[in-house]
Amino acid sequence: MSDENRLDLLFAGFIVFLLAGVVTVAMGIRRELRTGVIGQHPQSGLWRRHERPAGGLPVCARPRAALSFSALSERGRTTMLNGLNGLVDVDRGIISREIFVNEEIYRREQEQIFARAWLFIGHESQIPRPGDFLVSSMGEESVILCRDRTGRIHVFLNSCRHRGMKVCRYDEGNTLELMCPYHGWTYATDGALVGVPFGKDAYGEQLDKSKWGLIEVARMENYKGTIWAAWDAAAPSFLDYVGGYKLYLDLLLDAWDGREGGTEAIGGIHKWLIPCNWKFPAENFSGDRYHGVSHRSVDMVGIGPSGKGRRDMAERNQARWLDVSFPELGHSMIAFLRAHDAPLAPAYQDAPVAAEYFRRCEEERRRRRGEHWRLFGGPGTMFPNTSPLARQPRTLAVWHPRGPHQTEVWRWYFVDADAPAEVKDFLRHYYIRYSGPSGLTEQDDMENWNYAHKASRGTIARQHPYNYEMGLGRSTRAFEDHGLKLPGAITDVTAANASEHNQRGFYRRWRQFMEAATWNDLA
Repeated sequence: MSDENRLDLLFAGFIVFLLAGVVTVAMGIRRELRTGVIGQHPQSGLWRRHERPAGGLPVCARPRAALSFSALSERGRTTMLNGLNGLVDVDRGIISREIFVNEEIYRREQEQIFARAWLFIGHESQIPRPGDFLVSSMGEESVILCRDRTGRIHVFLNSCRHRGMKVCRYDEGNTLELMCPYHGWTYATDGALVGVPFGKDAYGEQLDKSKWGLIEVARMENYKGTIWAAWDAAAPSFLDYVGGYKLYLDLLLDAWDGREGGTEAIGGIHKWLIPCNWKFPAENFSGDRYHGVSHRSVDMVGIGPSGKGRRDMAERNQARWLDVSFPELGHSMIAFLRAHDAPLAPAYQDAPVAAEYFRRCEEERRRRRGEHWRLFGGPGTMFPNTSPLARQPRTLAVWHPRGPHQTEVWRWYFVDADAPAEVKDFLRHYYIRYSGPSGLTEQDDMENWNYAHKASRGTIARQHPYNYEMGLGRSTRAFEDHGLKLPGAITDVTAANASEHNQRGFYRRWRQFMEAATWNDLA
């Protein structure tokens, strides 16, 4: 045999050896998949193999495999739930980083949470006249908030029924009709399809225009001027969804002097992008008092309305500090309760007109609200992604999901509708100093969320969970102070300064939404 033939024979043998190895590995993987799964251990957070129990379902399915169900079978749903069991352990205060960075978990959130929950759309003061419209967002869906020619408010999916083109590409405006720029289908401001180019010639009598209007949300609520909507017709009423949190949401929406409602949005909407998952800012606003070190430089600069700190602190410093959560609903707020005999604390000292306005409002509020005058609010989150800030600055933010690694922030700024123009202007300047992409305080927050998210995406980082143990077991459902009883599960953090009670409530509800098949399971 020639040397050349020997080389050919050796090469052929080497190829056979490689193929045999590939087949052996493939058979091993197949056996592994039939007898077990690769999952994250719920205690250690490490990725490891778990044997299948007798029932045939994995003990703790890896989320990448467990959550890839666009239409879940019963088996698939059970597998997904087993995966969540190892990722969100609220009772122990352990949350996996995986829920912030996993693409399939994010996709499930759009179906399980944003397609079912009540979501904030805008304020009626932004569409005061017939024909006014505002393009808003519900999760990833673009929607049109519109007032028709009879004055009725609607929320429509911003997508033409013909080929899906965005019907409205302007942020806001006034119009008689909404015309799709692709093929010219035209809709009235009540959503009805009223114009189809070449309709008679192209369609004849086949096209029933009454069936092809814009898609309208299943449920909508105008609550004290704020507009909320839900896609799911089975969702509870808005007030049932809010529950006992109404008392705390009203701290933002009621007039400063204690009248029901009476607020308006000013100055448009601040909009910007942050490279982080939407849950980072949502949980931060739900009750994070712990990050004071982040804002130390802002406090030193003194951007507050009295020229000190970020805000007027006198009323906070003489109050009890309360973390309020409704874990069965997911809502929460940082709140404060003045002493029953507390005097009015000075505020807005850099603007005498504003100081006098708020002093008179506080006196009137005390007269109208009695003991409830003592309660005032700070940041909070109404599940899933709407965050009121009821005091200084008086704002409302929505954390729109834009993929697992990006959030689009929209922030509204509220004032009393009948406040003097000088007061509104003073507040507007204070709001700009504090909030938004150029606000000194919010810049600090964005840095934290940006780098925390980025540092949690790696293979090793994802193996180690976050710690949410602070304040475990310290809340009460029977809070009372000098006869004033407050709703919610409340932790008094006056001495401790902080807890993670509210964040745990947020993730308890998050997990319930992710697990529940219908609203009946969420009730």
